[in-house]
Amino acid sequence: MRNDTRLSRMLHVLIHMARHDLPATSDSLAQMLGTNPVVVRRTMALLKEQGYVRSEKGHRGGWSLAKPLGEITLLDIHLALGSSSLFAIGLSTDHPECLVEQAVNTVLTDAFDAAQALLNERLRSVTLEQLAEDFERRYERLESAKAMQCIEPNS
Repeated sequence: MRNDTRLSRMLHVLIHMARHDLPATSDSLAQMLGTNPVVVRRTMALLKEQGYVRSEKGHRGGWSLAKPLGEITLLDIHLALGSSSLFAIGLSTDHPECLVEQAVNTVLTDAFDAAQALLNERLRSVTLEQLAEDFERRYERLESAKAMQCIEPNS
């Protein structure tokens, strides 16, 4: 089963969009993601419905953020995208009258629900602004390391 990468890919897109002044076209986002512009438009439309992005048509048009990064959480984006199931594991419902199946499904459902609640809480606690700040710190360290390579002689 393939992983659903929409959340990580859309978070990636939104952080890039925040770093640029001009709107991002579906074509440019599709090229960055290695996908089709139609897929980008469909996915971005889900975010637009929830008010996280907006779109402008025409020359100089494209997608831009509709809210500051600090007002958007990872859970917001997860839910806007349709909050796919955390698990590929499913429950067996072949024999609903079977007491063993009922016991197994009860325990698994409780475990899945607890894990989903934990994930949702964690996603709720992180804003896109925090992601962007983490990127900036990483970028600054990389630039510092590059600068140090230019200064320090090779051994």
